[in-house]
Amino acid sequence: MRRPPALPSQPGPPFNAPAARRLRAALSMGPEHVAYGMRASFGLPYVTPDLVIAWERGAASPTSPELTALAGVLWCSPGELIDRPRTLREHRVTRGLAPEDVARGVGLELLAYLHMEEHDDWRGTDRQSAALADLLDLSLPDFVTVTGREARLAEHLRSAVTTRWQGYVRPVAKLVPLDRHLVEDTLQELHREYQGQMVATLSWGGDSDRTVGAGQDFLDRIVDHFWSTVRDRTG
Repeated sequence: MRRPPALPSQPGPPFNAPAARRLRAALSMGPEHVAYGMRASFGLPYVTPDLVIAWERGAASPTSPELTALAGVLWCSPGELIDRPRTLREHRVTRGLAPEDVARGVGLELLAYLHMEEHDDWRGTDRQSAALADLLDLSLPDFVTVTGREARLAEHLRSAVTTRWQGYVRPVAKLVPLDRHLVEDTLQELHREYQGQMVATLSWGGDSDRTVGAGQDFLDRIVDHFWSTVRDRTG
């Protein structure tokens, strides 16, 4: 049975599929038991074992009412089934705000805000960006991600650790509102760590494939390394 049109179809917060699967297994329940509980106890007659499996595999995400019901069946709080939000929409939904609330709070026309959210392309001014960060209680890493700066940050960071890091202090500082000296120290440390890892891997026996693999893994996670180093240096 398909989800009835009358059911509120508002998107739910980011769903933690592994947590749902783990909680179900801890209760020794099968997908059919979860589906039955949601049908019998929460009035969602269309929920099938296949739908539960789709949620757990990340092929679909439950709406807010469905997530609440799922949490009830799994004897957990809804928060235990919510993953870390990354997109503008996910942060808004996690905060329980309507699009109108955010648009009004940052000083944008509703249609303009909805377009930015739909395309994951924030184009607000500095003042509007600051208001957005305050309204959604965004951490600095989340703010960089939500405002579409993470891809450019990653590009600059990869270049900084593979070439001369000094040339990327200014571009990085323009993307992240951090003290310039902190940016310098962080880039220098990342450069030293990456280059040291490459030299150490080569010294294990000259396995070029292993070296490339280790270096690519570091580059793939360069933004995480950046924020981790910033946290370490700021306490």
